[in-house]
Amino acid sequence: MNAYTVEARGHPRFKLEVDVWINSRTCGRLKGHTVDISESGIAAMLTLEAPLGEILELDFTLPSGPVMIFAAARQRNAFRYGFEFVDTESVHELIRRTCRDLAVDQSLLLPDIQ
Repeated sequence: MNAYTVEARGHPRFKLEVDVWINSRTCGRLKGHTVDISESGIAAMLTLEAPLGEILELDFTLPSGPVMIFAAARQRNAFRYGFEFVDTESVHELIRRTCRDLAVDQSLLLPDIQ
């Protein structure tokens, strides 16, 4: 992606690599590892298949502590899944704050462009 490319997403994604537990009515409890997070969803790598379209319970830990949120499995590319959050406003506020904090933290890691 070059400096003139605009990402087509509604919210920017931020790197977040933590374990995630996914509870599915049809598949039981699955374990995965997150890749990135945005205000509207999270991407995770799973070794077992999760049903697309199903509302799932996701349990993972943000820098501020553990969180449980409901999300719909929206897309899959090999072992990478995209989940869209469908939970309450209070949990979304926690996700928004985390994304703001990650934006600042990760911007400090970018090399200076000269």
